[in-house]
Amino acid sequence: MHEISGLWGEYLSCDTVGSDDDFFALGGNSLIGIKIIERVSQEYGVELSVRAFYLAQTPARVAELIEHELTEQGRTRA
Repeated sequence: MHEISGLWGEYLSCDTVGSDDDFFALGGNSLIGIKIIERVSQEYGVELSVRAFYLAQTPARVAELIEHELTEQGRTRA
């Protein structure tokens, strides 16, 4: 979850992003969302849908989505 918060901070130009901070409240938009989804795909090998990402809205929930997808694939995060 901390990695996801850091990723959001990088793309949203925020020094600190909490696990329950809302993507849109921090200034997130569709372009930034797509960039984050692409990074998640590259770094974790997980394909998140745009819809799922936007509905999740927080780093904690996005981390849960990633964990779920990795579990479905029979993998875990290192």
